[in-house]
Amino acid sequence: MKRTLIIGDIHGGLRALKQVIEKAKVTQNDTLIFLGDYVDGWSESPQVLDFLIGLSQKQECVFIRGNHDELLLDWLQSNRDNPMWKEHGGEATVLAYANVDDVTKQKHIDFLKNLNNYYLDSSNRLFVHAGFTNLNGVTHEYFPKMFYWERTLWETAMALDKSISSEDILYPKRLKLYHEIYIGHTPVTKINKTIPIQMANVWNIDTGAAFLGPLTILDVDTKEYWQSDSLPILYPDEKGRN
Repeated sequence: MKRTLIIGDIHGGLRALKQVIEKAKVTQNDTLIFLGDYVDGWSESPQVLDFLIGLSQKQECVFIRGNHDELLLDWLQSNRDNPMWKEHGGEATVLAYANVDDVTKQKHIDFLKNLNNYYLDSSNRLFVHAGFTNLNGVTHEYFPKMFYWERTLWETAMALDKSISSEDILYPKRLKLYHEIYIGHTPVTKINKTIPIQMANVWNIDTGAAFLGPLTILDVDTKEYWQSDSLPILYPDEKGRN
């Protein structure tokens, strides 16, 4: 059976990625949609990118751009120092790249340049790292960086009064545009959860792998999901973004 599977923010946790792929019994018939933030946090960011590049040669993969992926791309191309990035997971990535050759770095640059800002499938399901701001949808977004930086879509979904119908004039227009919206970016651990959370028609798949949570893979049709061990268990000698 062909499945569409969504993977949340990885943040350099290759061990977790391999574990959830094994737990979900992923086959080459499955389509994999990655919601971004492949890097920054745990020690295997370059290896994660190598793994994803190899995976895309075996089966259909959709790679969404995350804000951390954009930050890494900027550093790889410019070598500019970014203290704020380093404080939020980038330091581990810089250290990990110390032993990566120039040929591999160029492959990673090419991969990062070709990430998608969003993906909209034939069932009107939107996949995006963070969200969007334009009330007419992603094709009208004036500020493309919002696809991988903004948080108001998720905040709006969480704050939505459950008694307000989607037909009500007060219902947020952004939430009417798509059948379902799948995001990462803002860990659900911020609301003390470690499983995928649905608010309105928005599904948040970032279960806090950068911090103390697990990595999650979810079947978009059945909503069945599989999770890795928490990342501190898989990387006991590292701190991640904690």
